Amino acid sequence: MNIRLVGEANDYVGKGMAGGELVVTPVETTGFVPEEATIVGNTCLYGATGGQVFIRGKAGERFAVRNSLAQAVVEGTGDHCCEYMTGGCVVILGKVGRNVAAGMTGGLAYILDEDDTLIPKVNKEIVKIQRVNAPAGQVQLKSIIESHVEKTGSNKGSAILDEWEEYLPLFGNWCHQVRKTHPRHV
Repeated sequence: MNIRLVGEANDYVGKGMAGGELVVTPVETTGFVPEEATIVGNTCLYGATGGQVFIRGKAGERFAVRNSLAQAVVEGTGDHCCEYMTGGCVVILGKVGRNVAAGMTGGLAYILDEDDTLIPKVNKEIVKIQRVNAPAGQVQLKSIIESHVEKTGSNKGSAILDEWEEYLPLFGNWCHQVRKTHPRHV
């Protein structure tokens, strides 16, 4: 099933999603800048096991909690995004709240860090933060943003693609599972 919502949505958008595509974009005449406004509520994509989500705007708290296979793009989130995530791929084109990736044991989160404020917000207990250096990672990230722009008409996504070489280092943070053998080895 493919759903396109022009407007705003409340909590639990895409909860338990297992496939298909969900696109949320604001009404063009709203008078606000989409990447600066929350357009979907809290706990979106909770427990998703598949599908794709493209959101032109920000999400509330607990975005992609327990996501295991879904792919998503959003233009900012509240606190606790990617909490307990076990798989899938999340791209965040804006600011995030605190406690990012708490309990995250798998998957990828590409997060744009334009103002160098991301690192203190990441719960580094079991995730690793790296630069997007691998060609495969760069191709994946760019392809997902291209899809986001195609589906939503995102100005933020278009600006990133237009100045890819300048923006790519700002995505330098992505999270994935790291197994620690002993707390003293941190």
